[in-house]
Amino acid sequence: MNIAFRLLLTFNATSLLVIIFLVQKSFTLDCFFKSQPWLVQLPNAISYLVYFLVPVFLTGLSILVSSRLGKDEFKKGTVESIEHANNSFLPSYLGYFFVALSVGNWETLCFVYGVLFVFTFLSQALYFNPLFLIFGYEFYNIKTRNGTAIFLISRHQYKKPDEIDISMAYRINNYTFIERE
Repeated sequence: MNIAFRLLLTFNATSLLVIIFLVQKSFTLDCFFKSQPWLVQLPNAISYLVYFLVPVFLTGLSILVSSRLGKDEFKKGTVESIEHANNSFLPSYLGYFFVALSVGNWETLCFVYGVLFVFTFLSQALYFNPLFLIFGYEFYNIKTRNGTAIFLISRHQYKKPDEIDISMAYRINNYTFIERE
């Protein structure tokens, strides 16, 4: 289950690269569903919205499925420091957009996306997906009293380490957790 969940998170985190490529090249739904001639009449924006809604839907699904992951807790007083991480990952994530804009064809897209997907999946360090922001989640780097660095995805807005008292966090990997309540 954990590997399937991590594959889904990796797809969600990297899929915007494909969407930017599709929009930049003006590929609309009628390009993929030739047997549906009525799609030609739709404005391009509808196609682009549908493309965007696919990873949004899959991100929502990953949040629901996260309840099947292993559970852990962070008791009050076990967190030494906390740092808001939303802004620290955005610049590197925007790099995907610039890569997508420079990709010239499907073959290059498949290669670049494949390499990016594999590296993102194998890094197993963080699962930063800006689409979590749409669902009200925040990203935090926390350090426990025993020196462990953790990446926490949570809807709570933590400001101080002593505010963290999490009875149930779901373990994505040994360094990444999602708090759903």
